[in-house]
Amino acid sequence: MSGSDVTATHCPYCALQCGMKIGPGPAISPRTDIPANAPGALCQKGWTAGELLTSTERLTAPLLHGEPVDWDVALDYVAYRLSAIRAEHGPDAVAVFGGGGLTNEKAYSLGKFARVALGTSQIDYNGRFCMSSAAAASIRAFGMDRGMPFPVTDLAEADVVLLAGANVAETMPPFVRHLDGPRLIVVDPRRSPTARLAWLHLQPTPGTDLALALGLLHIAISDGLVDEAYVAARTTGFDDVRTSLASWWPERVERITGVPVHQMRQAVRALAAVERAYILTGRGAEQHAKGTDTVTAFINLALALGLPGTPGSGYGCVTGQGNGQGGREHGQKADQLPGYRKIDDPAARAHMARVWGIPAEDIPGPGRSAYELLDALGTPEGPRALLLFGSNPIISAPAAEHVAERIGSLDLLVTCDFVLSETAALADVVFPVTQWAEETGTMTNLEGRVLLRRKALDPPPGVRSDLDVIAALAHRLGHTFGTEPVEVFDELRRASAGGPADYSGITYERIADETGVFWPCPSEEHPGTPRPFLDRFAHPDGLARFVPVQHRPAAEEIDADYPVYLSTGRVLAHYQSGAQTRRIAPLVQAAPEPYVELHPDLAEQLDITAGDVVRVSSRRGESKAVARISDAIRRDTVFMPFHWEGANRLTNPALDPTSRMPEFKVCAVRVERDS
Repeated sequence: MSGSDVTATHCPYCALQCGMKIGPGPAISPRTDIPANAPGALCQKGWTAGELLTSTERLTAPLLHGEPVDWDVALDYVAYRLSAIRAEHGPDAVAVFGGGGLTNEKAYSLGKFARVALGTSQIDYNGRFCMSSAAAASIRAFGMDRGMPFPVTDLAEADVVLLAGANVAETMPPFVRHLDGPRLIVVDPRRSPTARLAWLHLQPTPGTDLALALGLLHIAISDGLVDEAYVAARTTGFDDVRTSLASWWPERVERITGVPVHQMRQAVRALAAVERAYILTGRGAEQHAKGTDTVTAFINLALALGLPGTPGSGYGCVTGQGNGQGGREHGQKADQLPGYRKIDDPAARAHMARVWGIPAEDIPGPGRSAYELLDALGTPEGPRALLLFGSNPIISAPAAEHVAERIGSLDLLVTCDFVLSETAALADVVFPVTQWAEETGTMTNLEGRVLLRRKALDPPPGVRSDLDVIAALAHRLGHTFGTEPVEVFDELRRASAGGPADYSGITYERIADETGVFWPCPSEEHPGTPRPFLDRFAHPDGLARFVPVQHRPAAEEIDADYPVYLSTGRVLAHYQSGAQTRRIAPLVQAAPEPYVELHPDLAEQLDITAGDVVRVSSRRGESKAVARISDAIRRDTVFMPFHWEGANRLTNPALDPTSRMPEFKVCAVRVERDS
């Protein structure tokens, strides 16, 4: 970067993918041409993102057993060990774990590397912990998963927005400006900063969102608020759902959830009384062992009210990670091939075999989901080697102490990172890789808008990109992979052609000219698809599906030994596992340490005062943190942020049977003042 250069790019953090400029210094300023954050907003994380590029903790040489070595030495060692492990134990003895922050090009190359160069079925990514329940529910209902099937700017024109389990005021603050216009209904066990903005706050017992959604739909039906013409013309299956709701009368739902009946009626009547309304879900509703059914119940409510596919209304999922949408579309998920194709679909396998130049039968079948993959590491039937890209499961996985034990039992752990994260510190080999502003690539934001993240400056000497690492290992295993992002993207376009997530008409030039292109976009003449469901849904008959679901308790209920609910989430200053943000001084000053948030009544009962060190224990482990006393939390619940080591030692790895999402959002704990 020369002294006068300014590069237009995007933020390294959440799925809003705010536009920003990087100038000399590197200095950060907001762009005004990206709708997500126009006319020029950034959050605290975005404003300070430049400090990450000059961090003194950057890795600049490969580490082999903790010692710096030349690149060829590290690459040769990894290739030799991978070959030996595969030869002795078979291709599934090697696993790959990716990340929802990787560019589309990296996600695509990683999936291809696993299936072509390694021949393994054992690949998944941390987006399984983020988007999988909403994705499964959307595919079931609409035939396609595009988290938010409308531009985020549409929300500002709404009359009412119901936000279930999302704290956007802290997780993606510029999103809030799109909620300035509508009346906001928030579903959250905490009075979060987002809930404080709400016209109506529904505060359910943790783990009961599904019952609440069933109660809301029961009210819509019994009060005659269903859009019968829409249901008849655009959906199927409503009669079965209507029948399934007979026992979910509001008073019963109040007993289960703690949400008063009059508040439920307020919410439903507000949504039904206006012309433009949206229902959005986030991780709070989704990160449960019944997350898919919970999202389905909210989608059923939206369909009954005639919202999805109606101009000015809809259902959407607030994607979390920077490329949480694109990361699950192009092949780093255990059951998917590029273009959002199913890996067990013969036509999809034949298409990818032609793109990759291999026999279709050589493409492995579905592998283990993220937690199941981590749980199997080092076991007699599980992988003995793991290649880890863009993830830090020692912090982010549920039952994290158990996951650390499994990782520690591997014969080989290889990580790509730009700092020594908690997981990288355990690795046999660490490859130092480029950061967001040191490479070019595409990201797909929460709207399904494909964006171009441009390289703004050169990386430190000795640092290479993830694409370089993948290609160098593939070469040593007898395969040729591209290293130039545009070259990889052009192959991704061919691979996605004809799939649900069709990028074949999207080019770097179009993205730059149009400040993003919405998929599906099947040709360069196609305008892109900002609102895919206006005419028809993606099922063959064009109709959306109502799906009957039933509430069930949390996988782990409170009892005499563990009498308090734990819920986890994010705070404004930090992001994901904190590997980035905990290295930026202003963010550390803003949020220096983890904490336990307790209601004053619970704190008094436990003889805990603000500032005490509190020990929180579950059946999986324990964690210590400083107490914060707040009436924003329910009396029966404590809250811990998950950006530090500790919170996920406690969380429950019970899995959703459809999405394989772990139950991060509720478990039973014991809380004590630490002696």
